[in-house]
Amino acid sequence: MPTTVLSNIGTLVTNDPAWGEGPLGIRHDAALVIADGRVAWVGDSAAAPAADTGYDLAGRAVLPGFVESHSHLVFAGDRAEEFAARMAGRPYAAGGIRTTIEATRAAGDDQLATTVRRLLDESLRTGSTTVECKSGYGQTVADELRSVQIAARFTDEVTLLAAHVPPPEYAGRPDDYVRMVCEQMIPRCAPHARWIDVFCERGAFDRDQAHAVLTTGIAHGLVPRVHGNQLRQGPGVRLAVELGAASVDHVSHVNGADIEALAGSDTVATLLPGADFCTRNSYPDARALLDAGVTVALGADCNPGTSYTTSLPFCIALAVREMRMTPDEAVWSATMGGAKALRRSDIGALSPGFRADAIALEAPSHLHLAYRPGVALVGRVWRAGVPVVTSRGVAR
Repeated sequence: MPTTVLSNIGTLVTNDPAWGEGPLGIRHDAALVIADGRVAWVGDSAAAPAADTGYDLAGRAVLPGFVESHSHLVFAGDRAEEFAARMAGRPYAAGGIRTTIEATRAAGDDQLATTVRRLLDESLRTGSTTVECKSGYGQTVADELRSVQIAARFTDEVTLLAAHVPPPEYAGRPDDYVRMVCEQMIPRCAPHARWIDVFCERGAFDRDQAHAVLTTGIAHGLVPRVHGNQLRQGPGVRLAVELGAASVDHVSHVNGADIEALAGSDTVATLLPGADFCTRNSYPDARALLDAGVTVALGADCNPGTSYTTSLPFCIALAVREMRMTPDEAVWSATMGGAKALRRSDIGALSPGFRADAIALEAPSHLHLAYRPGVALVGRVWRAGVPVVTSRGVAR
């Protein structure tokens, strides 16, 4: 089979301590060989075997592709005016989601798909080679169904977020909406999704309502995830742990019992600093989570209301500056942490057997992702060994 070698890598992040130094498995003056879409060999550049195709990285850093485990890409319109008002002092509340629901319901399928493709291209240019995508802005059976079907055109990691907030026609009747979600929406949409999610927060859904949605999803073969503890202390974290959720996302307001529960579980805490940046919410205490042994992922949370960014490099810089993560921890969380949040064992690392999702930086080290915030450092991207971003942009 054809082979590709990436050689003269200044710093190679393998995310496998068996292949290099420290938790990131770092090698210097390294090379890797790709065959059949997977990493076939890792070693010193001087010892790299011959290959059919070669890329001389001239001292650039190479990392695993970022794994974006939390995004909301199926929507129409934007909420720039809401953002401006918030920056002028109006506090964030979950109700702004209803503005996007109205615009999304009015949009055609082609319009929604065009938005998803545009945002995925943005994500790819900043190094995200795997992206999870949620529904949640339709909130009728027909609109949630088309949302998960559109998302499934672009990714295998599709999440049904039917219980985002109660839509306008169910104002004051969240129990009725939850009943409809469980009896009608989940059975129709489950064949097109892998995950079930719920926003467990005041102004959205309480613990019992969230439990009903998640357990119904589980009964239909979906794996649970939870939006929890974003705006205040609440039951989301411990509900996620109780139900064996793959992740609980946001986690901005937690206490010692929440952290202890996470540390004793397989549930990943996915931190979304872009949302806290855009809402002026409190940042999560990543240091407390990490020191307790919690598995942490980083996501961009691209959505039109509270984090309209697709850039995990930006989120890495925020995590280091605002959440007291080290650069190594932030990079691991945006790669292997995201893979663990998606329960994937084939991505997030660059050691033999892993899918060859790789990014080359216009920098000698992964440290530059936090050291040079806001700079477009991702120069090349390979997905399953195929060049998908080059100096000419996204390759189709």
